[in-house]
Amino acid sequence: MPRVFDIGRVCVKVAGREAGRKCVIVDIKDENFVIVTGPKSLTGVKRRAVNVKHIEPTEYKINIKKGASDEEVLKALEEANLIDYMKQVIKPKLTMVPTQ
Repeated sequence: MPRVFDIGRVCVKVAGREAGRKCVIVDIKDENFVIVTGPKSLTGVKRRAVNVKHIEPTEYKINIKKGASDEEVLKALEEANLIDYMKQVIKPKLTMVPTQ
């Protein structure tokens, strides 16, 4: 089975104040946490550690190195023609079920 959360994968945040915004995985901490960035100037998502349960991978992947800076991520997004896609805020497919 291929790894779904790999460096350069474009994801949608499904929880928190940034829910519905897109981000890019720039580093992997462990099996439960990854480092993502929007970058903030493009999507409003700050660089931070995120639980993998709070993001949903998309089919898009950009070519960046581990720990890439926001400028490198922006350049890779431009090369992949994903700038307009990243700006769109969407409703995540994955819904968190409230507990009673």
